[in-house]
Amino acid sequence: MKKILTVGVYDLLHIGHVELFRKAKALGDYLIVAVQDSEVVRKFKPDAQMVYSTEERCYMARAIRYVDEVVVYRDVKDIVKEVDFDVFAKGPDQKHEGFQTAVRYCKEHGKEVVVMPRTEGISTSELKSIIKNA
Repeated sequence: MKKILTVGVYDLLHIGHVELFRKAKALGDYLIVAVQDSEVVRKFKPDAQMVYSTEERCYMARAIRYVDEVVVYRDVKDIVKEVDFDVFAKGPDQKHEGFQTAVRYCKEHGKEVVVMPRTEGISTSELKSIIKNA
């Protein structure tokens, strides 16, 4: 069985997230979605206004039919060492040092890394802006 891992915040779950999950699941047999802990998000993005708690975001991710398992993570460079997977599916904008370390780890340990395309015309930041200005 080929296991896929993808990670993110998934605060305002939207069609772009569902498309990510669908496309990631198509890479294998079993999709693991790692949801970043709210405490960590606030630490690195103090201005971030989280809508949902960690538990609520996990609940919503679990409800998506493409998702087989949901785990909580603090740092991407650690979760790739803690979860059993074959393919790491990441977004094109996930480039900070933690992701670079995670990608190196994957390559050194025989795990495939796939950069997933963004869904055009949708992002959490755009949605928050639309809601704020409504």
